[in-house]
Amino acid sequence: MLKQKTFLILAILGLGFGAQAQQASAWTLQECIQYARENNLTLRQAQYDIRTAELTKQENQFSRMPSLNASARGGYQFGRTIDPTTNTFNNQRIGFNSYSLDANVIVYNGGRINNAVQQSDLNMRAAQLQAEATSNDIALNIASAYLSILLAEEQLDNARANLELSQEQLEQTDQLIDAGSLPINNRLDILSQIALNEQAIIDAQNQVAINYLNLKQLMQLDPNEELQIVAPEFIELPEDVNPQNLQLDEIYTTALQTQPQIRAADLRMKSAVIGKDVARAGFLPSLSLFANLNSNYSSAFSSPIVEVVQSPPQQAFINGDPATISFLSPTAVDFEQINYTDQIDQNFGQVVGVNLSVPIYSRHSNRINMERARLNVLNQEVANEQQRQQLKTNVQRAIADARAAYQSLAAADRSVEAAEVAYDNAEKRYDLGAINTLELTTARNTLDRARIDYIRAKYQYLFNIKTVDFYLGKALTLETE
Repeated sequence: MLKQKTFLILAILGLGFGAQAQQASAWTLQECIQYARENNLTLRQAQYDIRTAELTKQENQFSRMPSLNASARGGYQFGRTIDPTTNTFNNQRIGFNSYSLDANVIVYNGGRINNAVQQSDLNMRAAQLQAEATSNDIALNIASAYLSILLAEEQLDNARANLELSQEQLEQTDQLIDAGSLPINNRLDILSQIALNEQAIIDAQNQVAINYLNLKQLMQLDPNEELQIVAPEFIELPEDVNPQNLQLDEIYTTALQTQPQIRAADLRMKSAVIGKDVARAGFLPSLSLFANLNSNYSSAFSSPIVEVVQSPPQQAFINGDPATISFLSPTAVDFEQINYTDQIDQNFGQVVGVNLSVPIYSRHSNRINMERARLNVLNQEVANEQQRQQLKTNVQRAIADARAAYQSLAAADRSVEAAEVAYDNAEKRYDLGAINTLELTTARNTLDRARIDYIRAKYQYLFNIKTVDFYLGKALTLETE
């Protein structure tokens, strides 16, 4: 019976059910996962974390570029102030205006920029892998909810089949009672069984509804939204897998290479190591080039109007020879206000230079940053070890669950076979009048419980074996027929 065809219950990632007639409102597992990935709030936050990391990387890359800043100032000065155009003291009210354009480029800063770029790139890649891990978790949760619906629907089908069988048995019993072969009390026993079957149907319907609600919540879908999943096609249970032969070291080694959270932790470790180099740059000198263009205007800036006055002629001797000389003397007779554009042009200045900064004492901030970076490395080492231990625990649990589920399925299979034989025998004896209705009903109930246990066991086994496949990095698809 282990080799018989069963319902497809799970494909954790990338699973599309076979091409089959579907209603427009029916959702495949892949569609449910995709919708959840697009609407899940946790994954949305993970996408924001990726974008934040990308912006940090861009910021560090652009820090290699020169900076350019323009500034403009304007206002009035009162009292004894310095005229910005003449740099002299003045007691009158002065209106002023100045412009400046500053450029700066870092030549060397201890490798801080290069290391920061490498660190931000590692952080961005780690954020992407962490988002992938979050996406995997969402897919697993969606698949589990999808599985629960399939299980509940199969149990509902089983409950309906039992009700039909009980109703058929009631008709047969009524015929035997009418013929005088059975007492009328037998009919009451079957009516009691029918009531139990109807209750089982209601319980199964409620379970289907609850599981649909759980799936909607995981998908971030409005609970009032209509949702119907696609009923999968039949497949065969895996025959080439024996959970007893699964090897922990093999699966764990493969999982270390395939699980995104492990790769993300390794990238964070590299980032933490580079963080020490970033902090170390605080102890090293930095060298930069700078340039400046500036000009200004002042309402008090004026130019004198000069007249040249010639002195009266005077007699003098030059090298013993008599001569008549006179002197030209410039005299300021008035002051002329220089207009705005002329002042801006005349006061235009340029500056270029080199700036060398050597850290001597930074109030211990550089030492503290270095210690913080060292602790971050140690903390990340612990986090990496925790990730690996958790993964190993998960792999061990997956193997143990697969082995237990395999044994449970085999036991459930044997129970169903035994219960079917017992019920067939009871049915024959009942037809011969060797047993009463209560004994037949007891055999039926035993068979029903065995079948329900088998349904649970087969779904659990397939889920566990697919979990192992997930850690092995295999494509989680099931072949349909």
